[in-house]
Amino acid sequence: MNTADVLTEILRLSRDKNEGAEELLDGGPGVPRQGAMDTDEILIGLVQALYPRKPYCLVENWTIFNVDVTEEELNKIHAAGQLPMILFAHNVRFDSERRFDVGDWMRSTFATSFEEGFLFETRNTIYVLKGLGHEKSATLKTVLSFF
Repeated sequence: MNTADVLTEILRLSRDKNEGAEELLDGGPGVPRQGAMDTDEILIGLVQALYPRKPYCLVENWTIFNVDVTEEELNKIHAAGQLPMILFAHNVRFDSERRFDVGDWMRSTFATSFEEGFLFETRNTIYVLKGLGHEKSATLKTVLSFF
């Protein structure tokens, strides 16, 4: 499955905006996780040094969703070079491409890597997870329909 097929499936699953909201809320916030604790300036310097040509976004108050998928779906996600993980953040601190304003919320596409416990990479962006966050499992339909 290529990226276009994955995105088509995501759009198909996200048509009903409210279905599944209770599933996310009933499970609580998830397992607490610690992101980077450095200053924004240090984190920006780090991400620019590690990924000099890739856009980046610093976020706070975040949750990593480990998406529950079938073995077949997992094979398709892996075939597209991705992982069954999606990031949601309530607070964008800085976006190098100015796609988001400071204070906006964001939801990523599937991860391609997750390094050092705070560098969440997708095909197009490095998300730098700052401060405390959470990790939890949910279905793709739930993650996409709630946010």
